[in-house]
Amino acid sequence: MPFQPIEPRRLYRQIADQLRQHIQRGEFPVGSKLPTERDLAQKLGVSRPSVREALIALEVEGLIEVRMSAGIFVMARESVRRVETSAHGPLETIRARQVLESELAAAAAQAASPGLVDGLAAALRQMREDIDRGVMPIAGDREFHLGIAQASDNSVLLSVVTQLFDERYGALFKRFGTHFERERTWRAAVQEHQAVLDAIAARDPAAARVAMQTHLGHSHDRFADVWPVAEPAAVAPTNLLTLP
Repeated sequence: MPFQPIEPRRLYRQIADQLRQHIQRGEFPVGSKLPTERDLAQKLGVSRPSVREALIALEVEGLIEVRMSAGIFVMARESVRRVETSAHGPLETIRARQVLESELAAAAAQAASPGLVDGLAAALRQMREDIDRGVMPIAGDREFHLGIAQASDNSVLLSVVTQLFDERYGALFKRFGTHFERERTWRAAVQEHQAVLDAIAARDPAAARVAMQTHLGHSHDRFADVWPVAEPAAVAPTNLLTLP
């Protein structure tokens, strides 16, 4: 069965469905390797990040395993679990957040109160403390981003940002984290958060907008980067960081 081109407007799920069909039909037997991410992107006519999201979804389902420096191996012909059909792709979600939260950061900087600045600073302290303890700093990260959204005094915007951020707790985001989130990447993210806080504290909307765009752009790029080479494909409790 030849690969069929994927229309650019379609999401990772269509790619995953096609790859699943190839596996279920035995075209890639259990134990065999799939083509590389680059080759799949070329065969399917899509971007590598879109293929990556599809591969992560299939890994969550138990069909494949991504082994660093070795390749992508077929583990089963039938899914152990299915990713929820409503689940958004992590990379697409981050891009949506970048558009929305950049403007919210600018708005927060226009009328930054001492209480807002203190709250964001406390969230950053929590992130740093969690990283020092080897714990994923998700709680402080969430408090920081939702704090900026809450400053808008718009319940709809706060609800949307909360929903988008909480995609992090889904299976796809968690699996991305086991591959790509490390102590060094989180420390880089904290520095990016600090730049956002500094701009808000200075009541500089333009700088706050750019700082948030930069942070979420880098967040996207960290997930879309090359697969880590010298680190394991998965970690034991997902609340712990893989420390280099």
